[in-house]
Amino acid sequence: MKSEKNAVARAWLGDSARFSVFQWHGETFSIPPHATRILTGQHCRNQAFVLGKHLGMQCHVEMTQKMIEQWCADGAREIEMEVAQHRAVAVQETSEILRVTPVKLPALHTLADTLYRKWVEGLISTNG
Repeated sequence: MKSEKNAVARAWLGDSARFSVFQWHGETFSIPPHATRILTGQHCRNQAFVLGKHLGMQCHVEMTQKMIEQWCADGAREIEMEVAQHRAVAVQETSEILRVTPVKLPALHTLADTLYRKWVEGLISTNG
């Protein structure tokens, strides 16, 4: 995942250019008129956007180890079919997801803190 090179993305994400996020989707969305894309990915262009104080995300930054383990258990059969039939190049086997999770979670939590802090600042400034 990488940050878009625009002022809105820098305001929400700082100067970091690349991020690890958790993705669990086969669909995507179009960015609303007047919104600004702030995160994009190799397999899904629209990962996050901002429209004023509003934040929309396709990716998941809220994940915990337990949540990922549960999602992998619940989705194991679907993932196995996708991998076996080579239908989705971005689909990883559950063993790989679980292997990299402990390494990637700290950076994911840092990203979540950054995004949520900025979002809450916008809520406070418009309500207080």
